[in-house]
Amino acid sequence: MKRLLLVSAFVAIYFSVVAQPIKVMLVTGGHDFEAQPFFEMFDAMEGVEYEHYEQPSANQKIAKDHAKDFDVIVFYDMWDKIGLTEREAYRQMGEQGKPFLFLHHSLASYQQWPEFEQIIGGKYVEKRTGIDEEEASTYEHDVWVYCNVENYTSVTRGFRELRFFDEVYGNVRISDKVLPLLSTRHPKSMEYVAWENRYRNSRVIYIQPGHDNRTYAEADYRKLILQAIHYLSGK
Repeated sequence: MKRLLLVSAFVAIYFSVVAQPIKVMLVTGGHDFEAQPFFEMFDAMEGVEYEHYEQPSANQKIAKDHAKDFDVIVFYDMWDKIGLTEREAYRQMGEQGKPFLFLHHSLASYQQWPEFEQIIGGKYVEKRTGIDEEEASTYEHDVWVYCNVENYTSVTRGFRELRFFDEVYGNVRISDKVLPLLSTRHPKSMEYVAWENRYRNSRVIYIQPGHDNRTYAEADYRKLILQAIHYLSGK
């Protein structure tokens, strides 16, 4: 009887833990996007609960350690202003091992903060005064992008090739320390369009596709994002 009670208690605890949703802090701001279909994509994710924060409110919350309430932070922002307190909060999240998922135009955030390139694992270099033309990154809208799996992980599980009608970025700096997940041979795109990075103790995933509803609505894209969230959360 005692063994039966112990087993029953273990099963109850197990299913209680399994049933807990993944809590996502979803960050936007600084770049226009199709809001309704974007949020509908996250609404449809089973087992995921999210709270949306727009910049600069998101970084203010992060600076106040609000991120501790979430399993994963998903960035779909393109933001540039970040103070010393907020920068230190990102470093602390790295030390604590908070997982980050960066999507699409978030690669162009924080042009004047060099450490952000270490966090995300690359940099889209915006054209501006003092930047040589050869160094500046490029983009091309409304193109078919065929993506091949470079490394099979929990993020790319079940895929062989993905196809999106999306936007590509070219001439992007990518760290040689990242683990490539998806690649493309599109002539105007950078070679790797998804990768895994490590920042201090944090696991970081970057996924470049995701410009508008034509990608949000794709079943493969939704699966890719969901698998990345599950992987990062450890659940």
